[in-house]
Amino acid sequence: MSVPAAYLGIILIWSTTPLAIQWSAQGAGFSFAVMARMVIGLAFCLALLRVTRTVMPWHAAARRLYAASGMALCASMLFTYWGALYVPSGLISVIFGLMPLAAGVFSALWLAERTLTPLRLAGLALALAGLWLIFGQPWPGAERATLGAAAVVAGLLLQALGLVWTKRLGVGVSSLALTTGSLAVAVPGFALAWLLFDGARLPAELSARTGAAIVYLGVLGSVVGFTLYYFVIKHLDTGRVALIALLTPVSALLLGQTLNHERIPAMGWAGIALIGAGLVLYEWRALRPLRRPIIS
Repeated sequence: MSVPAAYLGIILIWSTTPLAIQWSAQGAGFSFAVMARMVIGLAFCLALLRVTRTVMPWHAAARRLYAASGMALCASMLFTYWGALYVPSGLISVIFGLMPLAAGVFSALWLAERTLTPLRLAGLALALAGLWLIFGQPWPGAERATLGAAAVVAGLLLQALGLVWTKRLGVGVSSLALTTGSLAVAVPGFALAWLLFDGARLPAELSARTGAAIVYLGVLGSVVGFTLYYFVIKHLDTGRVALIALLTPVSALLLGQTLNHERIPAMGWAGIALIGAGLVLYEWRALRPLRRPIIS
């Protein structure tokens, strides 16, 4: 696989994931939608393990890694799927674009990494100001939009915490093994949530769009997207990788407006612009060498 093809694949998958989450959650109920997605993702991972003959480590350190990543994944996705019922899909992508900032803060607090330079702190302040503007907006067509946005932010923070947690554990396993182990830990939690929130009832009616969104997320969103991401990380500098977080919210917002007829108030756009500016400042040092061509 070429690096440019993998790079484009990540942008396409991550740009469409928020819209697919919203379509699946609205059509099947958020707890069933996320559980079905993760069951499909786990089945796909197990098949890949068999086809590629990848060894799945089960020593104590690996089990701790799977548990940490799986618990963070379960909690993060439950909050995100519930929030997706009440906020525009493009806003989900904008909020999750803050992942580098959230991970940087947790790394500084938990791992004692000296990553929060004055420039990055300025970027963080701009992004927080953008979030403040977004939370103050009456989003069209959703009475619980503020709670929904708060749930998505909680999902972002939990996912960032999970990333730092797995980094702190420092266990070297393959990306496929980590994804499989994480899903194996998370799926029972999603099944329990389905039981608690919906009584483990199957959706009365499952449209073709909803079913396609669940399968798409299970295969591409949960497995292929992260596999491509790990591949790109190995071949590109951090600046080009960081650029993904700046590009996907823009394309996700355009997709939400075009395919889902989403409306964002003017002050909401101002908040999104502040978040984008904050991300640019935060990743400024990594983005500077982007004049070099992408490695093929």
